[in-house]
Amino acid sequence: MTAEESPGIDVLDARLLLLLTDEPRLGVLECSRRLGVARGTVQARMDRLERRGVLTGFPPAVDLAAMGYGLTAFAVLEIAQGKRGEVATRLHAIPEVCEVHATTGEGDLLVRMVAQNNADLQRVIDRVVNVEWVRRTSTSIALSTPIPTRVRPLLEREVR
Repeated sequence: MTAEESPGIDVLDARLLLLLTDEPRLGVLECSRRLGVARGTVQARMDRLERRGVLTGFPPAVDLAAMGYGLTAFAVLEIAQGKRGEVATRLHAIPEVCEVHATTGEGDLLVRMVAQNNADLQRVIDRVVNVEWVRRTSTSIALSTPIPTRVRPLLEREVR
């Protein structure tokens, strides 16, 4: 691995990512102006961060509750041995399944799903339970999200 491709990020990378976290629609030229570096430097940094998988895109932040999916639930799934890939593929086909994580401990997969209301959640859970190789589920409804998904504290630590 070359010095350019070493793991981690440096202070300029972190400052650039903080800027894009706060204002994802900023262009390269504006980023270079705010960071006090050349446009080519910003473009090279963004290209390298993308190539390394640190910067994965600029999707819009979508409020699922505002779209009508105000209920979030998490399900721990126990699945048949050796069937994680097959189950994940089938879960991917359920639009209300937002994330799936392979886990250690109780259960094999942690699934984040959304629904419009309790009756809709029951429909989604029924679809999940009916996935071949799902042996058992345990579902919890999120009452609130005191800490939403975030990266800012990690980036700020890199700047210090």
